[in-house]
Amino acid sequence: MHRRALLSLVPAALIPGAGCLEYLDEDEEITEPGDVEIVWDDLVRDNPGTEDERVAVWGVVRNVGDRTLSYIEVRATFFDAESDELESVIENVDEDVTSGEEWAFEVEFPHFGERAADVERYELEPATGV
Repeated sequence: MHRRALLSLVPAALIPGAGCLEYLDEDEEITEPGDVEIVWDDLVRDNPGTEDERVAVWGVVRNVGDRTLSYIEVRATFFDAESDELESVIENVDEDVTSGEEWAFEVEFPHFGERAADVERYELEPATGV
């Protein structure tokens, strides 16, 4: 009980920022996405036209480089019909992905219903860590 009270006193500025880079070890770095190729992707809708409508991008990336990758991320940016950006979401894998290996991913749009129905297109951007 006292531990919760103590934790509530820790200033938010002292807590490390959340994000994809927190998964990397100290000796790892994000590199150019040249070692990762998106080999297939598609926009998928569940329950279209309802308040439960969901949108996600399904896809497959391949390690086309010569080295084993310890971290791969795919950023999906979702756009409406006017090409206005709605959201940008990152999906990642922090397992070793050897040369030639493929990894399936799903990046879900974080809103449901009408906001999900607004999604018309998306762009994908891969990044890697070694």
